[in-house]
Amino acid sequence: MPFSNWKALFQNKPINNKRLALDFFKNITFAQPLMLMLLGLLPLLAFWHFTYQSQKQASVLISSISKVKGMRSWKTTLRHLPFFCRLLCLACIILALARPQTRNDEELVSGEGVDIVLDIDVSGSMLAQDFSPNRMEAAKEVAANFVASRPTDRIGVVIFSGESFTLCPLTTDQQVLKTQIYNIQSGLLEDGTAIGSGLATSVDRLRSSKSKSKVVILLTDGENNGGQIPPLTAKELAKATGVKVYTIGVGTDGFAQTPMQTQTGAVVMQREKVNIDEKLLTQIADETGGKYFRAKDNESLKNIYSEIDKLEKSRIEVTALKRYSEKFFPFAILALAFLMTELVLRFTLFKKFP
Repeated sequence: MPFSNWKALFQNKPINNKRLALDFFKNITFAQPLMLMLLGLLPLLAFWHFTYQSQKQASVLISSISKVKGMRSWKTTLRHLPFFCRLLCLACIILALARPQTRNDEELVSGEGVDIVLDIDVSGSMLAQDFSPNRMEAAKEVAANFVASRPTDRIGVVIFSGESFTLCPLTTDQQVLKTQIYNIQSGLLEDGTAIGSGLATSVDRLRSSKSKSKVVILLTDGENNGGQIPPLTAKELAKATGVKVYTIGVGTDGFAQTPMQTQTGAVVMQREKVNIDEKLLTQIADETGGKYFRAKDNESLKNIYSEIDKLEKSRIEVTALKRYSEKFFPFAILALAFLMTELVLRFTLFKKFP
């Protein structure tokens, strides 16, 4: 019994016995399950016992039935109690021989990961609704799933629009990463599309990394129109530090419905032309050893991250540990208790005299 339950017992607090029993039998397995077949003998023993008792009673001769009417006592009613104790004793012995046990599975994950920075555009155009529900939410969802699929990698998050900002430094804490990703909103930074600044900040986060593989996944839906660092300069910084850049252009062909705020503060939907500098993004990817992708809907964006996940594989070793805890002891104690109860009853209350 857990310490908390003993404490409740001494403090006269009620203990949920039903819950304790369910907790005990939860996840129970048997190391010798064939021994449970012996439980089938118990009904046969019960049948033999009651048949033998009936034949024994039928062999008793009495001169008149009127004299035995009303002579039924509590001993007569409970005469089978010692036998039931024996059956329960045998049942507990069989369960103990079957070796009930619980199994705890553990996995030790080790290996050599990749250092990755997710460089995400958070400009106002990322609210365009050519993705469901919009580009921003679609990008956040696939980024969070990408993080969850790489347990041994250090991953960081950089956001950019008219300027860039490190939202989360390199870490293996997936919960922190996913929380930061889901909290991304448009309007956190000055509006614009500073691709060069976003890439330069991401490369700077990987500059001191000792990992053999350093990767930036740059996602944007527009053309560079701001920032203090030109995209080609940021590309050279990536090449100099050995950073591979995968670029993703997000947006459908033609026009997309985009929410725009008027001077009065009202938000209206307008059709905005999709302008992605694919030539620049392709050049950055090719010269750094990466690859350029174009995402036109949620499914294609999901597939792009899956492909990058396959291209940048980590060396992972998973060691499975299985630990067993034997649970036969309570059944052995119960068997002994039922045996002692039977012996006490047979030699005291139900003792037979010659």
